[in-house]
Amino acid sequence: MREVAKAAGVSMITVSRAINTPQQVSPATLEKVNAAIAALGYVPNLMAGALRLSRSHLVTALVPSVAGSLFAGMLAALTESLDARGYQLMVGQSGYDVPREDALLRAIIGRRPDGIVLTGVMHSPQGRQLLQASGIPVVETWDTTATPIDMLLSVSHEEIGAAVSRYLFEAGKTRQAVLSGDDERARLRAASYVRTALELGLPEPVVLYLPAPTTHAQGREGLRALQRTGKGIDGIFCTSDLMAAGVVTEATVQGVDVPGQLAVVGFGDMDIAASMSPSITSVHVDGAAIGARAAEMIAARASGQRPAAPVVEIGFSIVARESA
Repeated sequence: MREVAKAAGVSMITVSRAINTPQQVSPATLEKVNAAIAALGYVPNLMAGALRLSRSHLVTALVPSVAGSLFAGMLAALTESLDARGYQLMVGQSGYDVPREDALLRAIIGRRPDGIVLTGVMHSPQGRQLLQASGIPVVETWDTTATPIDMLLSVSHEEIGAAVSRYLFEAGKTRQAVLSGDDERARLRAASYVRTALELGLPEPVVLYLPAPTTHAQGREGLRALQRTGKGIDGIFCTSDLMAAGVVTEATVQGVDVPGQLAVVGFGDMDIAASMSPSITSVHVDGAAIGARAAEMIAARASGQRPAAPVVEIGFSIVARESA
């Protein structure tokens, strides 16, 4: 706070008022204080008094959406593994918007949890600065990067896209398409899928981007949209199982044979993939392993230890079912 006051050219009392009662500070002064806070990466410690005595024993996990069950396995394992170590889990829904995620991070860091689990890797410079300056153990998950903030449970979405494209090619599907969410990780899967198809000598796949989080209804409409292109699509990669279920539902309604006329692959290996008829081939990522390893890493760091491997490759597999 002293550094913020010096940078803004105001007193520490003014900084305190700007943070706690901004309505009592003039707009010009508030702007100077906020600019200094942003430049220094300062986050007010809302639990400073309590933390002088002990740790918070609270861990926060940020997921883009709590709708559906893609992250359910991770959260369940994280909750159980943390509970066994005396920690409680708080879950935040960050959405797919970077400014919203940064604002949520600022609020979380201010409450000084003992660890933060992120879905995906941080690309916002402000978000990275906040997390690095906080000193709080951070585990990034469900993505990969050469520059992790702290610890990483790595999943390569580019490798996933490439593997699915080859899988459909080996199934004899040569007129491929992608129904993709418009979030960053789904776009990575889609782009890699297209590159791989071209490397295999196939025509360029048709790609339709749809607003994330994607839904069953989007899958049904997505199939109709692909059919309107007249490309005779015979293989579709959906970047979520809910969209894949929508494609299979629409194909069934239309009397399109799956997988004979149209093969479908989803992502996430959610319960719906196995329970659909025909059941849906899907990419499985071990969310339970992610949750358990993240809890182990944070508990080690909170105890002043370093995990044996700060970067762990989680990997994926394609679960073959009736749709492809």
